[in-house]
Amino acid sequence: MALFTRDRHQPERVPEVSPAPVVAPPPPQLVLQVQTAPTPLANFAAVRERVQEQLVKDINPGSDLLTPEKARQIIEPIFNEALVEEKLILNRSERAQLFEMILAEIMGYGPIQPLLEDETITEVMVNGPKQVYVERQGRLYRTDVVFENDDHVLRIIERIVAPLGRRIDESSPMVNARLPDGSRVNAIIPPLSLVGPVLTIRKFSKIPFTVEDLIRFGTFTREFVQFAEAAVKARLNIIVSGGTGSGKTTLLNILSGFIPHDERIITIEDAAELQLRQEHVVRLETRPPNIEGKGQITIRDLVVNALRMRPDRIVVGECRSGEALDMLQAMNTGHDGSITTVHSNSPRDTLARLETMVLMSGMDLPLRAIRQQIASAIDLIIHIERMRDGSRRVVKVAEVIGMEGETILMQDIFMFVEEDTEGEKIIGTLQSTGLRPRVMEKIEAAHIFLPPEVFYVYTSRRRS
Repeated sequence: MALFTRDRHQPERVPEVSPAPVVAPPPPQLVLQVQTAPTPLANFAAVRERVQEQLVKDINPGSDLLTPEKARQIIEPIFNEALVEEKLILNRSERAQLFEMILAEIMGYGPIQPLLEDETITEVMVNGPKQVYVERQGRLYRTDVVFENDDHVLRIIERIVAPLGRRIDESSPMVNARLPDGSRVNAIIPPLSLVGPVLTIRKFSKIPFTVEDLIRFGTFTREFVQFAEAAVKARLNIIVSGGTGSGKTTLLNILSGFIPHDERIITIEDAAELQLRQEHVVRLETRPPNIEGKGQITIRDLVVNALRMRPDRIVVGECRSGEALDMLQAMNTGHDGSITTVHSNSPRDTLARLETMVLMSGMDLPLRAIRQQIASAIDLIIHIERMRDGSRRVVKVAEVIGMEGETILMQDIFMFVEEDTEGEKIIGTLQSTGLRPRVMEKIEAAHIFLPPEVFYVYTSRRRS
């Protein structure tokens, strides 16, 4: 089914209510710059550093600073005394702001602590000490947050990775880690980075998105949910594909939530992000090599081990290398109902990526044998994208229906149809192609019967 798009030469509709952005972006760019009023404490940066050093020097290393409340009780009198010694005269708001900044340096993650506490921000990107960007609603914004220098950024990175037993230095200039709340962290420093230490934090939602949330956001439709829930319960093997930041893990969380509560689930991830609510869940996480380059445990190692743990379901956070072969073999040897994610640009590209990853396993297999493994193992590919307006939507659901010669055959079940644009916002919906999926035989064999309207074709859906 072709996608319906509006004529580019027609004038765009102007929405009735259009809140003015803080700063209008240049038309060809997606990066917006947020300019905020200068902080009243800007002139006290040097003094703030001296106050911080005095606080760090005076605090007893054995003090109980494990909770924010206890930290405030211990630090506040030292802070007030330091203000007197420095002969600083501040009003109430300036005093409170300076105290929060110093508290963030001692207990939190320095200048980016307010960004991590902002629930509307989904990603924080530190490009050296003077450039900090955030992602909000799928768009990038530059903030006025700055670090003092490269060493200041390095201190925050070390504060993140040290409790996890990870290290970052010139001999090991890249690290992946996670914050206590589960947020994913990547850091890379000179000499690999030419702009100074770079820190990227993919924030972890404290309250997981629900099915109703994503329907309201327009990520998918209720008909898709009915089909996806039936597919998971019928133990179909599913791959969620998409680009970086497209919402694959969020969608994987939703799909995993449909797994029955009486099944044993093994999850395997690089950095634990999945939030399964079932009772019988065993969570496995990879381990990087130690300082001597030994002791690494990869996703492939964990997949092989999971097969010995009597799993009903194996959920792999992301396949990116030779573990794809082990996943395919598991799917073909009785471990149905497995779910994983793959970076790719389309369902067809996902199949090519799987072929490449199987070849990366080191097994000398003919291409036809690899494709036969893929065709017999994979049932569904659900592709999700981050659209040009920043929204994340399921744009295609395809089923793998077998082999014809050297080619794997696929059939589209749902496709996103773009109907219009409203300003920058894309108007459209995920619609059935009208074809009855062949996987319905497996679904109905599991005594799950979907209403026929799930696969009706809606040629036009009016906006309410």
